[in-house]
Amino acid sequence: MANEINIRCKNTGKTFPMPLGCSLKDVFERSGVTMNHGPVCARINNKVQGLNYRFYNSKDVELLDLTTADGMRTYVHSLFLVLSKAVEDTFPDGRLIIGAPVCRGFYCELYIGRPIEAGDIQRIRQRMQEIIQADSQIHRIQCPIEEGIQIFRQHGMESKALLLESQGNLYVHYYQLEDTIDFFYSSLLTRTGQIHLFDLIPLDEGMLLRVPSRKDPSKLEEMIVQQKQLAVFREYHRWQHIMGVRNAGEVNTAIRTGRASEIINVAEALQERKLHKMTDEIVERGAKLVLLAGPSSSGKTTTSKRLAIQLMACGMHPHTLSTDNYFVNRVDTPLDENGEYDFECIEAMDTAFFRKQMDQLLNGEEVELPRYDFVSGERKFDGRKLKIGPGDVIILEGNHALNPILSQQIPDNKKYRIYVSTLTTIALDDHNFVPTEDIRVLRRLLRDYRYRGYTAIDTLRRYPSVTRGEEKWIYPFQETADATFNSALLYELNVIREQVMPILEQVDEREPEYSEASRLRKFLRYFTPVPARQVPPTSLIREFSGGSSFKY
Repeated sequence: MANEINIRCKNTGKTFPMPLGCSLKDVFERSGVTMNHGPVCARINNKVQGLNYRFYNSKDVELLDLTTADGMRTYVHSLFLVLSKAVEDTFPDGRLIIGAPVCRGFYCELYIGRPIEAGDIQRIRQRMQEIIQADSQIHRIQCPIEEGIQIFRQHGMESKALLLESQGNLYVHYYQLEDTIDFFYSSLLTRTGQIHLFDLIPLDEGMLLRVPSRKDPSKLEEMIVQQKQLAVFREYHRWQHIMGVRNAGEVNTAIRTGRASEIINVAEALQERKLHKMTDEIVERGAKLVLLAGPSSSGKTTTSKRLAIQLMACGMHPHTLSTDNYFVNRVDTPLDENGEYDFECIEAMDTAFFRKQMDQLLNGEEVELPRYDFVSGERKFDGRKLKIGPGDVIILEGNHALNPILSQQIPDNKKYRIYVSTLTTIALDDHNFVPTEDIRVLRRLLRDYRYRGYTAIDTLRRYPSVTRGEEKWIYPFQETADATFNSALLYELNVIREQVMPILEQVDEREPEYSEASRLRKFLRYFTPVPARQVPPTSLIREFSGGSSFKY
């Protein structure tokens, strides 16, 4: 019939008719799907939409709950809106900045003209609970972008106005909750009553917004105190103050006014100062083994090479080794729950052989170093030998380098541990942080395409299993590090935007990975492009974008 459309529900595999103009909520009620924690959004033709979406054509629909990344993102951003309104109601002249994830929550700063107290946080939390219990509607409003910029400036939200000014779109959407407006680049819930669980507690000089666990959304994510990550967070704020930019809108403005080279050079110099500080600590300790670990695409390799240069400048003789060369033969590699080789687990390494060689080296003996042949899946020896003397130091780089199983027999005064990751980077605006995972997956997309012949689909499909391995084998040891190196660069998204966009555009709409590719493309459009030729050849970004003066 002319006034009907067909909905093909991927959750059930069934197709059924619906009235023209029906909402996603109507589709859910008709579908017969049951969800304990959803739906909160859906993939419609493999593109994420909120529950307020209306249908005027036949579509494929996959309903999503809080156990999915897109569903949790929708929930968390809706919680941000509730927090923003609660702060606005409680401290009308206050400024809320929602930071990157830390301690398995979100670290938030509140500026009210004095240090915040536990009572202030309790008042905000109580107001949030009242807003949720009121089950108020969250409106999605679309308007010409010039009008949106004007609205945000009238509300004193300069960071959002600057972000929108750098866009080339004709229209923009924003969200309104009673008399509070805000902008988020993802979908939101339709009513505050859909938020069932949260907490807001004091942490450091700010507060921690706690959210449900994706594994079990009926419980809050287990809190883990990460003081070293908080220290990096504060350090990054100092760097932003030095460069005079705090968010993507301000970076874009600086680039458009001819300050790109200045931003790049200062950002690189600040990273170099951090490397220099770590080098001084290694030399002062007299460490013979530097253990350097971090998640995928965090820049471990370039960091180890730059650190080696700093050590040489101090009169040391560094030798860089990779944990990859200590893999067991492929036939001995453990299998995961799907029956595939699990290269992420510690059992994929020959830890006994590694410890034996480290003991021999630290005792002044000569060893023949292994080389893992990834084509044949076998350990080989090609005559490369190593013997270290008084001025030598080993830099061990790899995912498992901080795992105590590898070096527990070596005294602490002989080791120096470094954790490397994209811990903080530029925020879009005061209420839209940039996920560290997004930085790393964009880097990996670029590297895999350029150097490994992988498509965007290959990388995006593999990435969830990579992150699962990191959760188990890397993140638990990050707080044991002597130093934490933030490899994120203030300007990097502006540089890699034009290189990654064509790779993401190759993902066909029919592919399940189209949803994530579409989200990342939308995200990258918030950054004003900068030519890669302006990046120095020693930059960590060159490991992924090409043109590095280092050999990999």
